[in-house]
Amino acid sequence: IFTHTHKFPLLKATWNNVRSMFLVALSFAYFAKALSGSYMKSTITQLERRFDIPSYLIGVIDGSFEIGNLLVIAFVSYFGAKLHRPKIIAVGCVLMSIGTFIIALPHFIIRRYEYKTSVPSVDNSTLNPSPCYVSSPTNLSQKEVQAKGCEGDSNLSMWIYVLLGNILRGIGETPVQPLGISYIDDFATEENAALYVGCVQTISVVGPVFGYLLGSLCAKIYVDIGFVKMETITITPADARWVGAWWLGYLIAGVITLLSAIPFWFLPRSLPVSGPQSPEKCTLSRLCSAVTIRDITSLTLSDNVFFNSNCYPSTDFIPTLRTLLGHPVYLIYLCVTIIQLNSLIGMVTYKPKYIEQHFRQSASKANFLMGVINIPAVALGMFSGGLLMKRLKLNIMGAAKFAFGTSLIGYILSLFFFAMSCENAKIAGVTLSYNSSASYISYDKHLLSTTCNSNCMCSVSDWDPVCGANGITYVSPCFAGCTSSAGSGKNTVFSNCSCVGVAGNLTATTGQCPHKDDCDRMFPYFLALSVITSFIISLGGTPGYMFLIRCIKPQLKSLALGFHALATRTLAGIPAPIYFGAIIDTTCLKWGQKRCGGIGACRIYNTTAYRIAYLGLTLSLRTLSFIMCIPGFVLLSRQLKEEERNAIHEALTNGGTELEALRKEEFAISNSTDSNTDRETRL
Repeated sequence: IFTHTHKFPLLKATWNNVRSMFLVALSFAYFAKALSGSYMKSTITQLERRFDIPSYLIGVIDGSFEIGNLLVIAFVSYFGAKLHRPKIIAVGCVLMSIGTFIIALPHFIIRRYEYKTSVPSVDNSTLNPSPCYVSSPTNLSQKEVQAKGCEGDSNLSMWIYVLLGNILRGIGETPVQPLGISYIDDFATEENAALYVGCVQTISVVGPVFGYLLGSLCAKIYVDIGFVKMETITITPADARWVGAWWLGYLIAGVITLLSAIPFWFLPRSLPVSGPQSPEKCTLSRLCSAVTIRDITSLTLSDNVFFNSNCYPSTDFIPTLRTLLGHPVYLIYLCVTIIQLNSLIGMVTYKPKYIEQHFRQSASKANFLMGVINIPAVALGMFSGGLLMKRLKLNIMGAAKFAFGTSLIGYILSLFFFAMSCENAKIAGVTLSYNSSASYISYDKHLLSTTCNSNCMCSVSDWDPVCGANGITYVSPCFAGCTSSAGSGKNTVFSNCSCVGVAGNLTATTGQCPHKDDCDRMFPYFLALSVITSFIISLGGTPGYMFLIRCIKPQLKSLALGFHALATRTLAGIPAPIYFGAIIDTTCLKWGQKRCGGIGACRIYNTTAYRIAYLGLTLSLRTLSFIMCIPGFVLLSRQLKEEERNAIHEALTNGGTELEALRKEEFAISNSTDSNTDRETRL
């Protein structure tokens, strides 16, 4: 029936509908997994504050997705094509959905979010205790109070659930791309395969946009919305203690992912080929020549090219791998891309946080800008790069120079980010002395206490900032020397603040002082430059990837793509968020305190050190990659010259052989003519 569908018009139309259904279902699955992945990156700050963990642990959680993917790559790649591929994809989507729900689970099994504050709530508006305690509660009983409050807490850190859920997401994502693309490649004709794959990948680009927009929406909503009275919340989204409804987005993403699994349960095991195809082909190798926008950054080992036995005999795996790694141009390209992806992944992972901390923007606004501005610029750059490569008809050297040139221009433009700086917030005892005569960057509990608040027994572990009338932020009302307060909630005003020092106005209000004038002027320029650099760097994505495909022999293409994906995922996707986060942690000025003791999430960073560490590490890695490109171009030039000489030699050899054959043929014809002449003479 499959081979004679042209004889049955109704059956042919049915199969066409099934193909369309599969394309729509796969596009939706791509959208769902891209949405949940980008939403994970948009919740970094929220997870840090909710679970009181440093940035390097967030890096571990973020990299756990890659770990889960790597755990089942071999199994999926080997057995996937032999089983019912649509149902395997459906199982993967269900696993992704379960993993997403597990990430949100801690919100429902731990106590409500609590933060230390001296601000009276609306419920206790009639009781306004003095923030300045002249006699401290006995320090000896402080540990006992902590222990009493922690009796009901589990010894297991709740962020472990987020880690396990993300690993399960990685496991579930593994079969979606390789089995989905191979399924399309099996039933599509040569000319339609690239079109179908391009449509699927283009739709998947929309996923990160909606993921960051969802993150922006949820960051505005308080974490315990529906469980607490919002009138009792005394902090705003701009506060370093604010935690948005991070769990809500995971529930939404989990439902969307679960819905994407439904159509695959009703699809057949295979589909008839819609047109003539060559029976002897390396399917996924050919597919690589039609790589599209998202393949450039998201191609993984799970793309079934590493274990594709149709492309090379399995018994020749070790010798083939040795040959591949002995290819100098490929080896240098591999090292360059690993280094550049370390820079790219680390930068993208912590870019929303950089916008929050450096330019003092809310998490909601940072995620909104990432989704609306940066992601579309990257997608447009990759698409434009492919069009330019086709229009300019670039060869392998041209593709390499184009990718290097765009990356170098983006690198030079990125240097201007160092000049787009904001001053550190003016915080007494942290970045500024109490008398404002000297500025320094240090957090020392001894520097927080001075003569104006010496009568107050203040806790150095608290972070409850207030803005004095003098425009300086104080760590807490107690360290501002405030002895009374009026009002409640966000409208509380502290008075008789001896450290404020403004004649006739010794008051302070809740929250940090804005100090955003310099940042507000600089922030639009930062956004504009960010979009331009993202677009220019992305222009070289497609030519750079095509260089990988063309710089090696066709029979090594599948192994080269698979090993490249394995190396970049293992050496870039997993470690980059971890060490980027660890370096960012070194710039913290004030760590939060866990309710049960121990260091929590960072409350305020050294803005200058943060900028130097974040941008410096990003650009240092790219500098190293440019240095490695120099011997790469030399070796590539030699390789091309050698291939050209071999081609000329082969042409001359073939030409000589053909000339000799022509001479023999002419000689044979001549002899035949002479023989016929003699025969005629005798007759």
